[in-house]
Amino acid sequence: MKNIKTYNKISKKGLAVLDKGGYTYGDEVENPVGAVVRSAALHDTEFPESLLAIARAGAGTNNIPIDRCSENGIVVFNTPGANANAVKELVIAGLLISSRRIVPAIEWAGTLKGNGAEVGKMVEKGKGAFAGPEISGKSLGIIGLGAIGVRVANAANHLGMKVYGYDPYLSVDAAWNLTHNAIHAMDIKEIYENCDYITIHVPLTPETKGFINSAAIASMKDGVRILNFSRADLVDSNDILAALDNGKVACYVTDFPTDEVLGKDGVIAIPHLGASTPESEDNCAKMAAEELSDYIENGNITNSVNLPNVSMPRSGKLRLCIIHKNVPTILTQITQTMGNDNINIENMLNKSKKEFAYTLLDINDGDKDKLEAELKAIDGVIRVRIV
Repeated sequence: MKNIKTYNKISKKGLAVLDKGGYTYGDEVENPVGAVVRSAALHDTEFPESLLAIARAGAGTNNIPIDRCSENGIVVFNTPGANANAVKELVIAGLLISSRRIVPAIEWAGTLKGNGAEVGKMVEKGKGAFAGPEISGKSLGIIGLGAIGVRVANAANHLGMKVYGYDPYLSVDAAWNLTHNAIHAMDIKEIYENCDYITIHVPLTPETKGFINSAAIASMKDGVRILNFSRADLVDSNDILAALDNGKVACYVTDFPTDEVLGKDGVIAIPHLGASTPESEDNCAKMAAEELSDYIENGNITNSVNLPNVSMPRSGKLRLCIIHKNVPTILTQITQTMGNDNINIENMLNKSKKEFAYTLLDINDGDKDKLEAELKAIDGVIRVRIV
């Protein structure tokens, strides 16, 4: 029986994938080989030696100590695209509520309670204060054309918007799925200068922190509406508040409220509801469970954030799974070890990701304990498993 530790309330429907593999899962299991987490912070968590992998049921992994996991041979997965439709729907809602002043209008209507038959007249008299433009015919700039950005682009196109997309790292799959009506901006300035609405869908890194700042806002159209459904720190709070005060920005919609922006006129703060749908939670848990089980049972890595994606069909009785530093001679030493033990390699795949690498070897014979000891003795090898 293999144990999977859950650090949050994880969809049982999604985790049902593990039932077929003889797994036990829950927040009280001991000596887990895998873990599934949503938003729980794990930076101060001590991981047992048994832990092979952590799967984040979502896209962002800033709650996981990636560097420490890499040094200890723990694979970290995320689930890109599993919650993309849920976030896309909320972004479209954000476009509408940023334009039509729906939120303050609803709040105002609530204040009319108690006026009896006069409510209808008061509504007609006061509704003019909440007028706003339609989104059809307006320009939407999307920064980041990943799983979410592409869906937002396609939906906005169907709603009659002129769509600009910017992503210097646009994948082939994303390009295939993107509406042909989207304008591929070659420079971020095309987004800033042409778009009435701008939505950002990029990961938070040291390079993207404060991506939307005073300099970027100054290049935008007057009265631009900005949407942030990715991470709070992608937008500089002080700069966005200053732009709201001087009228450069008409509205800021964020799914990541901070103390600075709460209660500010022109800010619509949503309490991180992007992936809060039962469908999204099921999809994320299912993908996380599939990633964990395929790695634990077959050594295949898909959607890892700290190690390369390596996957191949099994072609031998034994599979060697080796996590190691991405330095010269290690691969040679691995193959020499096989030769010294008179073992033929049936199939082999090696890939690297920054300073780390991962090698899979399929063989038909060999002493498992002896092989494991010999491979672990190679300088730079971090973890060895034979499955």
